[in-house]
Amino acid sequence: MGTSPTITLTRTVLTTPLSAFSRDHSALNGTWILVPAKSDFAGQPVLQTGTVTIADRDGIVIVSRSFVYEGSTETFFYSDITDSENNATIHTGRDLKSKTRWDHDVLKVTTTQSGAVTLESYTLAGYGAMRVSVVRPEHKPITLLFERK
Repeated sequence: MGTSPTITLTRTVLTTPLSAFSRDHSALNGTWILVPAKSDFAGQPVLQTGTVTIADRDGIVIVSRSFVYEGSTETFFYSDITDSENNATIHTGRDLKSKTRWDHDVLKVTTTQSGAVTLESYTLAGYGAMRVSVVRPEHKPITLLFERK
């Protein structure tokens, strides 16, 4: 009498806990420096230098941006302060309003100026970097890569 081989099947179930970032939006807090060589400007004017500073405390989100375009000596500065927890919209002029909200682990800033809507999406990328996607009317989307200062 021969013996038949025994085959054991093992099922491994991998589970990953929710990332700490999904529970704590402060992971984007801090100052970030643009890496132009790793960014995709989609044929639009190239940013020579840039910084983004994000502070999210108690539902109040402050996003400050400072950029210098290639060939320019002028610095462009933008700052949005919004109450994302209470879904507030900030009006900073007759034709300019800004709204910030969290969509899971993506910080989204929607700016409407003179009827044109720009959407910025901020996410953590690999290697501790931050990726920013910018979609503007009548422009190709651009992707900017930042590293922590």
